[in-house]
Amino acid sequence: MKLQENQTAPGRGVMRRRTALKLGVGLAAASTLGMPAILRAQSGPIRIGHLTPMTGFLGTLGEYAVQGIQMAADEINAAGGVNGRTLDVMSEDSINPENGATKAQRMLERDNAEFLMGEISSATALAISEVAERNQRLFMAVGPRSDVLRGERCSRYMFCTDIPNTVMVNAVGAALQNEGMVEGKRFITLTADYIFGHDLLAAARNFFDANNAIHLSDELVPTDITDFSALILKVRQSQPDIVCLNLAGNQVTNFVKQYAEFGLPYPLVGFNLNTADAWAAGEGNLGGTWPTVWLHTIDNPGTQAFVQAFQAKYNRMPENHAWISYIALKIMAQAMDETQSVGTEDLIAYLESGAEFDILKDQPAYFRDWDHQLIQNAYAFTVKPDGTYDSPYEMLELGASVPVAGQPLESIYPSADRNSCTFRA
Repeated sequence: MKLQENQTAPGRGVMRRRTALKLGVGLAAASTLGMPAILRAQSGPIRIGHLTPMTGFLGTLGEYAVQGIQMAADEINAAGGVNGRTLDVMSEDSINPENGATKAQRMLERDNAEFLMGEISSATALAISEVAERNQRLFMAVGPRSDVLRGERCSRYMFCTDIPNTVMVNAVGAALQNEGMVEGKRFITLTADYIFGHDLLAAARNFFDANNAIHLSDELVPTDITDFSALILKVRQSQPDIVCLNLAGNQVTNFVKQYAEFGLPYPLVGFNLNTADAWAAGEGNLGGTWPTVWLHTIDNPGTQAFVQAFQAKYNRMPENHAWISYIALKIMAQAMDETQSVGTEDLIAYLESGAEFDILKDQPAYFRDWDHQLIQNAYAFTVKPDGTYDSPYEMLELGASVPVAGQPLESIYPSADRNSCTFRA
């Protein structure tokens, strides 16, 4: 439910602020307000530490993340910066949790980053959040999806912009239910063997139990595996009704290509897929129903303007990590502009205030103050039949928004009584 100005958001105890700053393409964080001492006393660029995987099984997604956040910075700087100061985004390869934590500490200590942003790996995001908390500096976790980051391992200094695993499961689950593909159906799952996958499997099991599905078995899949033939033979032996993938990054691409070669009759669905990995699967290899937080075909003026600008700048289609990194920096620019500050406490207070953000969808988004999750809608998509599209960019058919019209956005997110986050206690 969208609140009117000065109306209190139910259950959050804060006032939702309307803001003059919009986040559409080409609009940056310029302000006509006077500059308080904290910004008048500072000069030079606002330095932002950006960490994301640029190599490994998530490397392709990280490349899009770098392009998205840099495009946002370029637009903001071209319009005068934030209160007259340009944004200097320092992007580096996080590689793994240990390396990501080391680089995060160095960015804060030596490189004078005001705050940290980025990451896709939930394991590395957790390591970076611990650095941010020790240093009492803000970390905008842009791409990790593990519920744990919003639950038992939440942090007052971390805000999460992507949808969590529970929302992805709910989005796909609703679509599968509409197709009669849940109740009484026998599922086998294949799961990425790290914190993200384990967390996604837990959400999937909860969904299966709640909706009378039969979970036959699960196979944990190392993130560096390239030959899936042994796992596909196990699928054939299990003879499930449906094969459900809880894989990550290029694991999905590699699996579906090999699965198609075996020609098994059991349909594939998944509770996680990024559009770059879908495009890379190739015609005829991918099918089924999958979740997404954003797709370039969303019929919204903001999204379509962003897509056109991204294509003009980088000569390729943006995928969801390009979009979410773009809007995440625009959110931070809005926070700095509205508070006239780069201070951690000021930024936290603003992000917790219920302020609304234009994220290039039909509904504005806002952060919950008690788990720092950005509340927004999600989607399920399906793959068009072979021969009905001319390029990989046209292969995905976006489904209806979840939740459906008339339901509150928070209905698809874990509620406070089902969430173990306690940083505000």
